[in-house]
Amino acid sequence: MVRKIFDFKPPKNECQDENCPWHGSLPVRGKVLKGKIVKFRSDKTAVLEVKRLRFVRKYMRYERRKSRIHVHIPPCIELKEGEYAVALECRPLSKIKSFVVVQRMEV
Repeated sequence: MVRKIFDFKPPKNECQDENCPWHGSLPVRGKVLKGKIVKFRSDKTAVLEVKRLRFVRKYMRYERRKSRIHVHIPPCIELKEGEYAVALECRPLSKIKSFVVVQRMEV
């Protein structure tokens, strides 16, 4: 059973992962992050680099900032290093993972 998650398209592959928002029972909520997959840490974990702009009032300029966030990648979503992805917030899956990838972005 594929659930509807916001306005994202479900993946074509199916998986048996309990922590998959599409085919498992993992609820998603909260923040939506878009970024680049920088490296893979283990079997289903990757590092997502999110870039953003922050306004500095003193200088009336924007500065670039980036964060690296550990995300869970379900087996039904195929990603490689250097590709862009969308991640949604979920309950804590481990000590460092609280986001799950829901879609691969086409750049």
